[in-house]
Amino acid sequence: MKFNSEIIVRVFEKSIKDWHLDIFSNPFSENSLEFLCFKKNQIDTFQWHEEDEIRRNDISTEAFVACKRKIDSLNQQRTDWVEELDDLIYNSYQNFARKNTAKMNSETPAWLIDRMSILELKIYHMTEQTERQDADNEHIERCKVKLNVLLEQRKDMCSCLDELLTDIENGDRYFKVYKQMKMYNDKTLNPALYSNQSKA
Repeated sequence: MKFNSEIIVRVFEKSIKDWHLDIFSNPFSENSLEFLCFKKNQIDTFQWHEEDEIRRNDISTEAFVACKRKIDSLNQQRTDWVEELDDLIYNSYQNFARKNTAKMNSETPAWLIDRMSILELKIYHMTEQTERQDADNEHIERCKVKLNVLLEQRKDMCSCLDELLTDIENGDRYFKVYKQMKMYNDKTLNPALYSNQSKA
């Protein structure tokens, strides 16, 4: 299976566009790279808009708490899907021999892809800002400058991902998959949860 940044960016763009059209079905084959990237970005897109909502000044306490719990849940889902993606990539590159001189990469491909997913959301929403009819020219121009920086960042991150995957394929670099082991959502590891549970 050959992975590259062009495929991944196209999937992210489709995911974001579909989400804003209220299309949430995943069109790709289950457990494929595209399927996992689409699902991952759908979670990011949902969380992006929850993060917007929680910053409203008129939000009630009840709505704030509900929104915060959604964000926590989505963040856990995001981590879970990144790990699924890392497992897929890791298993797909197992047949490539590692050279004795190979160096370990501190960041896994999936966590770089995670940052690319967020970047695509920034590009989409900054593009929206450059097209606003209710904003003044100064705002539009500022956003155009920011958009150009984001597009340059996309180019750089795509290059970094492709180089990393090529180096792994050539045996020059490798990575290890470490699970995040988040503790705050685990009722057996978070003292605030298991202490409260024992008092119930």
